[in-house]
Amino acid sequence: MKIVVIGAGEVGFSVASSLSQEGHDITLVESDEERAAKAENELDVMVVRGNGSRPPVLEEAGVCPGCDTDLLIACSNHDEVNILACWIARRAGVKRVISRARGLEYTDSPTWARQLGIDVMISPERSVAREIEEFLSVSAAVYTAEFFGGKVGVYAFRVSPDSALMGASLRDLRRIHPKKTALIVFIERQGKGFIPSGDDSLEADDLCFTVTSKTQAQDMEVLFTNKKTPELKRVIVVGGGKIGFQVASRLGLRYPGLDLRLIDQDREKCEKLSRELDKAIIIHGDGMDEELLRNEGIDEGDGFVTTTANDEHNLLIGVVGKALGAKKSVAVVRREMLMRLTDYIAVDAMVNPNQALATVIMKQVRYPFGTGALSIIDEIDAEVLELTIPRGSAVNGKKIMDLGLPKGILIALISRKGDMFVPWGDDVLQENDEILLFSSEELMDQAVEILGVG
Repeated sequence: MKIVVIGAGEVGFSVASSLSQEGHDITLVESDEERAAKAENELDVMVVRGNGSRPPVLEEAGVCPGCDTDLLIACSNHDEVNILACWIARRAGVKRVISRARGLEYTDSPTWARQLGIDVMISPERSVAREIEEFLSVSAAVYTAEFFGGKVGVYAFRVSPDSALMGASLRDLRRIHPKKTALIVFIERQGKGFIPSGDDSLEADDLCFTVTSKTQAQDMEVLFTNKKTPELKRVIVVGGGKIGFQVASRLGLRYPGLDLRLIDQDREKCEKLSRELDKAIIIHGDGMDEELLRNEGIDEGDGFVTTTANDEHNLLIGVVGKALGAKKSVAVVRREMLMRLTDYIAVDAMVNPNQALATVIMKQVRYPFGTGALSIIDEIDAEVLELTIPRGSAVNGKKIMDLGLPKGILIALISRKGDMFVPWGDDVLQENDEILLFSSEELMDQAVEILGVG
């Protein structure tokens, strides 16, 4: 495919790198000389210097009437640049356009995107807020992602030595717990990972990536860890930007009795937040101030979330909150290099809004045929894809065991007419089944082809 990417920041650089490695013809547009030079030196892409919303710059990148550009991805840090670039590209005949939108008002409804002819307009802040909410609600999970409109999730749990799941084979566990809608799709053991079979059993300290309904997530947490996340009573959020606002808003709606406090150093922003968040106490102050944190009850905090615009501050404040007694500390981190320091920094979880945006973009490129969500699990080089079995697919009426799916591909869950279940090998696929497909990255295209999607 011929693809134009606007913006060579963390997201644009990552997306351009991945797509270039997959063999696509990539042109990257960037106005900042330092970023442009870095992309030119490190990536196998064409770099055009300039503002991606200006017609002459876009024309130099190959976006003009009659062009053969297949896709434009606008992921700069400026909404107006992204939206205008998409608008120009659509009128020039570019087949598909994707825009990042940092302003939440652009994604409150699909109207903006539809009227501007934008195929996908994504706000990563919403995705990250959902992820943080799940980290706090299921505190033993070290990874989360949601599917089927939030009804299903992928959770990674560490097996404790006293877990009720120890000893029995996975096949027996499904028989012992027939009412649990859950499937272990991947196990990481002593630094090595594998897709388990029914004959495998769990060992202490295994990290298990598990697909389950969101309503049963805490039940699975108990089975894996012999502990249950208590009802959230107090959460402190540091940073009143878009992500902090989203986190506070979602937690306030989900937990009506929650003692929710949001700290920010900007007085004007605090005054605005106090008018918009009626379920949170807004505090003007420094999230690094030990006395302030102690006065606000950090030692009784079930969750401590740092969402400022500075990654280093988020990590450092997160470490301070954890040291002062917060049960779970979550930090927003945008830089990939810092995300790799998980084992060295005393926070319980890091979430990356850039990664959330890159995942949506990669789904649109790799699987543009109207499937649902995609989760790219970099830690284990795997993907989880939500898709629907179309009319006319050769797999309709076939048993899963007869599909010829290679090892490394699992149909983890099926949603059929509102009923969700973990399938067995003798279950038969039907037209319009919504399925959750787990696969290694290298095999996902093959899996999609076998299922007749796209």
